[in-house]
Amino acid sequence: MDSRVRALLLAIAAVQVIFAVGFVFQVPTLTAVWPFAGTTPLSQTFIGSIFAAAAAATVWCAWAESDRGLVGIALDYLAILAPAAIISLVGAAGGSGAGVAAFGVACLVGVVFGLWLLRRSLARPWRDPRPLPRLIRWSFAFFIVALVIAGGALAIQVPDIMPWTITPELSTLFGLMFLGAAAYFTFALVEPRWENAGGQLAGFLAYDVVLVLPFLQRLPTIPENLRINLVIYTAVVIASGVLAFWYLAIDRRTRIGSSGDDGATPFGPQSAAP
Repeated sequence: MDSRVRALLLAIAAVQVIFAVGFVFQVPTLTAVWPFAGTTPLSQTFIGSIFAAAAAATVWCAWAESDRGLVGIALDYLAILAPAAIISLVGAAGGSGAGVAAFGVACLVGVVFGLWLLRRSLARPWRDPRPLPRLIRWSFAFFIVALVIAGGALAIQVPDIMPWTITPELSTLFGLMFLGAAAYFTFALVEPRWENAGGQLAGFLAYDVVLVLPFLQRLPTIPENLRINLVIYTAVVIASGVLAFWYLAIDRRTRIGSSGDDGATPFGPQSAAP
């Protein structure tokens, strides 16, 4: 990976971490960049988790020096930011205010960056020969289906999908975030390599760490009509966090610092390992 690109990615990730912390702890100076009305503290925490996930995925690719692994991140940017830019700029034209217009312009800048990153990354080869573990393949397939169903419903503003109250406008924007994540996971199945999964798992782990405690704290007081949604969402967050931690920190074949040549059983097509 070119040192300048790596430095750029780490700088972007650092900014994302700052905004993640700002939204999780609701720092007004930072949350002011989100111009949409009706954003509750839990919605701000959710946005913070998205920033944290983006930062973790980017840092993993920079650490692994995986140019090709950045394709999924670029797809995520495009799937989220292109429609968000359109929605924001159309809303601004209809009188939503300068803050929404500025947000739309920022999304357009992200789209341009995503296009550049996609074009550049597709021209780079894979570095790591390890295939995608079987359990991760099945898990990613499940996540894709869940994200497309939930994200699609949110995007068209079906009520009571998220386990807290959100406005129709936020429903659409959060749905786009889910659909962007689905695009990222889909690329990992299209090109099923471990190098193409580490970033997703790192992002998932960061996302889960941010959300699990607020979700558990909300369980005793949540309205009954939203309880099942929260229970399911919390279960997915915990399960995905355990999956990510196992492969990133424990399994000898994939844990951070491993290279796949330490004598551990490989993830071959006929392997019985999960």
